[in-house]
Amino acid sequence: MDRIISMIINQIIRRFVNAGITKGISHFSKGGANTPADQATAQTGRETVKRARQAQRITRRLGR
Repeated sequence: MDRIISMIINQIIRRFVNAGITKGISHFSKGGANTPADQATAQTGRETVKRARQAQRITRRLGR
């Protein structure tokens, strides 16, 4: 019974952490892009995040 509760709690914590990381990365990558240099930096950040998410999905699939 204790294992089941631990598994459920771990899943909930994992979802909250992933949601928080996703929101934080989105917030900072879209941040104050007022100048063209800032816009380019924000675009590069979004592309990096996209690649990181793809890598995360691939590693998750490999783990199954």
